[in-house]
Amino acid sequence: MARYTGPVCRLCRREGMKLFLKGTRCDTDKCAFERHKATPGMQGVLRSKPTDYALHLREKQKLKRYYGVLERQFRRYFQMATRSPTNTGEVLLSLLERRLDNIVYRLGFGLSRAQARQIVRHGHILVNGRRIDIPSYLVNPGDVITVKNRPRSLELVKRNLEERQPNVPDFLNLIPGQIPEGHVLRNPTLEDVSIPVQPQLVIEFCSR
Repeated sequence: MARYTGPVCRLCRREGMKLFLKGTRCDTDKCAFERHKATPGMQGVLRSKPTDYALHLREKQKLKRYYGVLERQFRRYFQMATRSPTNTGEVLLSLLERRLDNIVYRLGFGLSRAQARQIVRHGHILVNGRRIDIPSYLVNPGDVITVKNRPRSLELVKRNLEERQPNVPDFLNLIPGQIPEGHVLRNPTLEDVSIPVQPQLVIEFCSR
């Protein structure tokens, strides 16, 4: 499976904003974005005003990197969104938010989306009592996400919950306890997205 294996702090610097790709480290003084805010590559080069194409491209790239999906997968989400009778941009963001790895991250079971993806892949998560190890699995309203009842899984998730103390969005409900679990109350909307994004620019770029 293809995936990005380079330094993720370069991605934040390239987009000019924190994408919180390294978990709690992004909230400390060790964050590379705070120490090197300039874009990666040769420094001191005068950069002209970005073109209209560049603005659209950067908005799409920011969204891809924030959710950790590659181009082919992102295009598939876009095709799914275009088939919906409602607003394409809102549907696209809702699909990205409904990914299981993102839900695991938003519940606080993982310190970053990358770690949440690993937690799902290693079989630590159950959806409605069934083991799901596909990070791109799309959850639905009414689904119950629980941690597998085994010491290694519970210890990992409880340690992450204590370290991160997540700000759980309104479309989710976290029930901490001996076996932490989360409930999907409804489909996420544009207001539930935790990154400033202009979905119209993304749609215009992908529609070219």
